[in-house]
Amino acid sequence: MTSENIPAVVARYFTAIGEMDPDAWVACFAEQGISYEPGAPTPLQGHAALRQFLANVLEAFQSIAMTEDHVFPSGNRVAVKFTGHGTGKNGGQVTFEGIDVFEINPEGKIQTMCGYWNPAAMMAQLQG
Repeated sequence: MTSENIPAVVARYFTAIGEMDPDAWVACFAEQGISYEPGAPTPLQGHAALRQFLANVLEAFQSIAMTEDHVFPSGNRVAVKFTGHGTGKNGGQVTFEGIDVFEINPEGKIQTMCGYWNPAAMMAQLQG
């Protein structure tokens, strides 16, 4: 994996969220990949835990779109400042933003992801 390919890995990650496709999202991660999500009591490790997490989040949405506002690669790591917009199943609108920091393994999969955003504020907007 070269540093030039890393933005494509990150783009697949955000596209899968927008397509509301947990399987495509999980495929971005290494088999034992880890996601440190704000609000989660422990890190999410492995495809089963990752899939369950995203499926739970997406249950609240009718639609969601994520944009990569700024991508900052550094070797096999990349920080992404993102903005999300969504419509809840109740029709409520939500806008949220944050930073995700990724470590990409030599196979081009996410080995570790650390999220910095406020899920409680996002859910409060959805429940409006």
